[in-house]
Amino acid sequence: MNDQAQAELKKIFNGRFSTSESTRANYARGEDTYDPVLSKAVVFPETNEEVSKILTLCNKHKIPVVPFGTGTSLEGNVVGNDNGITISLEKMNKILSVNALDFDCRVQACVTKEQLNEYLREDGVFFPIDPGANAAIGGMASTSASGTMAVKYGTMKTAITGLTVVLPNGDIINTGSRTKKTSAGYNLTNLFIGSEGTLGIITEIQLRLSPIPESIMSAVCHFPSLESAVQTAQQVIQYGVPIARIEMLNKEQMEISINYSKLKDIKAVPTLFFEFHGSEASNQENIKIVEEISKDNNGSSFKWAKDLEARNKLWKARWDVYYSVKALINNGRVYSTDVCLPISKITECVNFAEEETKKLGLRAPMVGHLGDGNFHVILPYDPKEQGTYNKIRDFSDLLIKKTLELNGTITGEHGVGLHKKSYLLQEHGDCIPLMKSIKKSIDQNNIMNPGKIFDLN
Repeated sequence: MNDQAQAELKKIFNGRFSTSESTRANYARGEDTYDPVLSKAVVFPETNEEVSKILTLCNKHKIPVVPFGTGTSLEGNVVGNDNGITISLEKMNKILSVNALDFDCRVQACVTKEQLNEYLREDGVFFPIDPGANAAIGGMASTSASGTMAVKYGTMKTAITGLTVVLPNGDIINTGSRTKKTSAGYNLTNLFIGSEGTLGIITEIQLRLSPIPESIMSAVCHFPSLESAVQTAQQVIQYGVPIARIEMLNKEQMEISINYSKLKDIKAVPTLFFEFHGSEASNQENIKIVEEISKDNNGSSFKWAKDLEARNKLWKARWDVYYSVKALINNGRVYSTDVCLPISKITECVNFAEEETKKLGLRAPMVGHLGDGNFHVILPYDPKEQGTYNKIRDFSDLLIKKTLELNGTITGEHGVGLHKKSYLLQEHGDCIPLMKSIKKSIDQNNIMNPGKIFDLN
């Protein structure tokens, strides 16, 4: 970043422009395995127009830009750029409008999913996309996130109907609409969802909301083996049961979660967490079907969490999985995989992952949103311990190869970032030239999060 650009940004943003090392270090990476990379400066805009001023200036001087939300990404998506600046959107955290009668709302990029649902609590509606972390909705849009309730409510691509995006040249555009459907021109909304800040900066999001169900019931069911648990989830989906969540934790993750979250009356064995949304009558009917399927696979009797406090404790343990694993090693890191498969292939792939980690001698807690074929292997390691990271990458390579053989995808919800660039070439090598053409046409100076998703040159 040259002196002229720095002087102009300082003049515009005054105390909201920082070159201090401590500030830059706080915005140097996400929850990934990379060493921090400190950008030259961090800027804190509050409006679309301020973001536009930053990008206009950076585009003019060809300064790389890294957008940053809450920093919960896992694939190196927000690692800093030592030749550029980081734009923190944390001050753009306002809920702009709520239309409960139309089941929609509009928010700024750094509104978090917990913040939004707390705000909506009295309106009879909620935002159903539920990643493990309390992520920023702009970041969730940028990585096409989903999470635990995708089986019923879909992903960010399902929930978003429109965006405000600031392009690299400073232009501000509004895509989509508030309507449930539109056929007006190219689907630019979905172009920016999952683009990880490489095409522009998402500053506002138009979201679909869902009515709060009449009845919510959560249950835990234990299984003698991981295979029987995964098989149960697969059969529930194939039977067509309209379930809200089916979360799998393997034996090792259950042990970790029981200790970390102080769970009681829960066994350290392969376990499924179920949640049913609907009327009392429909829930009872669906629960009966799922209980029968579970029993056929040697599942235990259901343990119920019917009241809000019990449900929240149960699901908080699930949301805290990443941090429970990270806490195992002082100053340790966590390599979290993310693959997604056709539902009929999920059992084979989970079994493969469990066998390969055992062969490599890796500690491998596993969790899965099995209702939509998505699962994660969460591998803790000490960066000072030589050889472990290489084993983890060997396992990751094997898992990706197996996933693609089974017609799966290299990432269901984390995005590509830096970690999965080589894997994207394996899955979509034929599409990379077109992706590059789109990138070059929108971002001619390659200033937007350069080096993420793919290398332009």
